[in-house]
Amino acid sequence: MNLHTHKLLIQTKKICAQRQVRLTPQRIEVLKLISKQYQKAVSAYDLLHLSRTSSLPHAKPSTIYRALNFLLKQGFIHRIESTNKFMLCQNFLELSHNFIFFICNHCKQVTEQAIKEIEIILQHKAKLTGFNIHNNIIESHGLCLQCTNKLIFSHPLYK
Repeated sequence: MNLHTHKLLIQTKKICAQRQVRLTPQRIEVLKLISKQYQKAVSAYDLLHLSRTSSLPHAKPSTIYRALNFLLKQGFIHRIESTNKFMLCQNFLELSHNFIFFICNHCKQVTEQAIKEIEIILQHKAKLTGFNIHNNIIESHGLCLQCTNKLIFSHPLYK
């Protein structure tokens, strides 16, 4: 286990103890599997496949989904709505935060960025109509810098 994963698990265990929620071995293993997918989102069935080589070799889909639901509820992971995949929350120490996902259509990298400025605009617009925002998810699809450069410089005009 690398240092990043080790620190993540220590923080997760501490938060679960403070919240008085149970962090089962299955939940820990699913969180570990997700954390190993650096800046990549992973589906529940990808996790099921990955679990075959982990400490959950006989996990059933229901085991994975229960773990995912717990991790989502506790704010340790995010669900990418447009692709129905999951990724580690980069700011899970903050109880509530707003963010945007930048999703590369080519390499599938997902980057989470805090969006305080957009949150202020959304709250202002909601207030004008009497709407209370409980949750917002903003996803932007496109190309990351590396993929953009690869595509541009592989074009015949640049050869």
